[in-house]
Amino acid sequence: MSRADEPSDSNEAGESNGRACAMSKGPAPPLTIDVGAIASDAVAQARPDLVTRPTGRAVRAAIEVRISRIARSPSVSLLDFTRVRILDFSCADEVVAKLLVRYMRRDRPREAFFLFRAVGDIHRHAVEEVLGRHGLAAVCDLGGGYELLGSATEEERTAWRTLEHRGRISLSELAAEFGEQGVPVIRGLADRRVAWCGRRGDARALSEIARNP
Repeated sequence: MSRADEPSDSNEAGESNGRACAMSKGPAPPLTIDVGAIASDAVAQARPDLVTRPTGRAVRAAIEVRISRIARSPSVSLLDFTRVRILDFSCADEVVAKLLVRYMRRDRPREAFFLFRAVGDIHRHAVEEVLGRHGLAAVCDLGGGYELLGSATEEERTAWRTLEHRGRISLSELAAEFGEQGVPVIRGLADRRVAWCGRRGDARALSEIARNP
């Protein structure tokens, strides 16, 4: 599947005119979701291996149910892959790519953001592959801190790294650091679910929200 196969999904975020930046309340306390435990429960198997698309689809549906129960929107969910021993491409497509696409669409059910924790060597190739196919990006903990995986421009990566390093950036700091393009770039990152920004344009790294909700 190429990025061009699903243009209406991954491109709709860019048409939202900064909806992710226009939220009046701060994000809800982060919710940690054990992906391995959900896999075991969803398909009634002892080992939390994510293989076959039906398994990935069932796990994604269970994750979406948990997100729907969070009292406040926006929210940040930490999807923990620690117990997942095997992740194939079809499951990565469902649990990572399609989950992101669902909450980037204009008709998304709520404002939701995601951190992918404990993305090890056994998961990384599949995750990067499906992100690239859909033209998506995701904030992933690779063991040495969070990194931005997937598709992003150099300008987006620079802005994301700056935000990740500082934790949060005010509107005036954005202008000083990046000029007049600062706010549009951060808004774009928020629309892509890899950063959060408030009504006034101030921004927070998702990892900073996880540490200091």
